[in-house]
Amino acid sequence: MGAANRECLGWAARDPSGILSPYKFTRRTVGSDDVSVSILYCGVCYADVIWSRNKLGHSNYPLVPGHEIVGIVTQTGSKVDRFKVGDHVGVGTYVDSCRECEYCDSELEVHCSKGAIMTFDSVDVDGTITKGGYSSYIVVHQRYCFRIPENYPPQLAAPLLCAGITTYTPMIRHNMNQPGKSLGVVGLGGLGHLAVKFGKAFGLKVTVFSTSISKKEEALNLLGADSFVISSDEKEMRALAKSFDFIINTASGDISFDLYLSLLKTAGLLVLVGFPSEVKFNPGSLNLGTNC
Repeated sequence: MGAANRECLGWAARDPSGILSPYKFTRRTVGSDDVSVSILYCGVCYADVIWSRNKLGHSNYPLVPGHEIVGIVTQTGSKVDRFKVGDHVGVGTYVDSCRECEYCDSELEVHCSKGAIMTFDSVDVDGTITKGGYSSYIVVHQRYCFRIPENYPPQLAAPLLCAGITTYTPMIRHNMNQPGKSLGVVGLGGLGHLAVKFGKAFGLKVTVFSTSISKKEEALNLLGADSFVISSDEKEMRALAKSFDFIINTASGDISFDLYLSLLKTAGLLVLVGFPSEVKFNPGSLNLGTNC
């Protein structure tokens, strides 16, 4: 394995139905700074659904989704010095950037001023459209691969490449890792699972908010949350006013932001990582509570 330009087998959406079917294509030639990665596992992300179904109106078909990729390096370019054949690596949501702007220089390549090249449905350096991890292998510049410890189960590492970093980053950036503080997690999908796990690992008191009672056992007994609240129970919600230091909204359904902001302590913090259709709140919910 690892021969340049060998056939790649993927699963592609052909139209906005989002239905995936086998699709054969060719990856770009492995460049001097590239690695070729044989894909072992790829997580399923909500973005895969959005793009496959053209919910944003700019999907290019055929579209091969997937950006939570873990695999084994099978080929390296002549200038590759970070990896060797046989290494376990991960590839996340982007596969290239300008490498010159202030964001790239600060290891924030995903915010590249010229636009990061995303792992799928983005224009690659050779002018082709990138195709993601629902495929047999991928070619990536070494800068955008991440080493996975060989003793770490690759199937568990895959979701960390998008859902994991999406929740972990704001929690670290905004100091949501202070033992003893209280964290509310809105939604218990892929992002919510990891927010709960990180919260408990940080020593936080974690409450899960969900509209579905069926998530209660999983939240409390499998993930270790401290409490579970049905968010449609207005009385139960209002009883929690001013009781949370942090809230992270991982849900893509619409919620009452004013209600959740009222649950924050003074100077509390609400982080949005989900994709609701709109964000609406009364300015007083921020100003009067000194929230952010």
